[in-house]
Amino acid sequence: MGLAAVIALAGVLPLKAAERNIMLPRVPADQLSAARALKSPILSLPEIAAKGKALYEGKGTCVNCHGATGRGDGVAAAVLDPSPRNFHHHGFWRHRTEGEVFWVIKNGSAGTGMLPFGGLLTDEEIWTVIQYERSFSGGRGPMGGMGPGGMGGMGGGMGPREGECCARPEGQP
Repeated sequence: MGLAAVIALAGVLPLKAAERNIMLPRVPADQLSAARALKSPILSLPEIAAKGKALYEGKGTCVNCHGATGRGDGVAAAVLDPSPRNFHHHGFWRHRTEGEVFWVIKNGSAGTGMLPFGGLLTDEEIWTVIQYERSFSGGRGPMGGMGPGGMGGMGGGMGPREGECCARPEGQP
């Protein structure tokens, strides 16, 4: 892309689109219960996370939108509105189940740039990518991210109880 095209786009595109409300599920309401019930068959092991990283950066192309560090700042992120998920956001891991994340990777997310990857990645590969994405959690939620029974004791990703909206220990982002 030439400099003139970049300058033209800069006047049209937001510098950084806002991320959608982290609290809202991305799975359609009629499929949410089934998605939340999905559990990873993949053990949480360093070698699985390493395979997930290879998929994230390679075949899965996750890095293009979510960035190398999972902050939603990949090269394609500048043209996406809403912006891609920032996997470092404390609410991401606390307010959804691993099944919801699996469903969105496999089926995509309507109204966003998140395309369905079920035709590109096998179910096992999707679960493996999720193992790597958990490494961005900063220890939020059970097992350093999401885990069986939901995020951070929040009832299986159902969202916060009154007064708990994205509450976090002092000093944590």
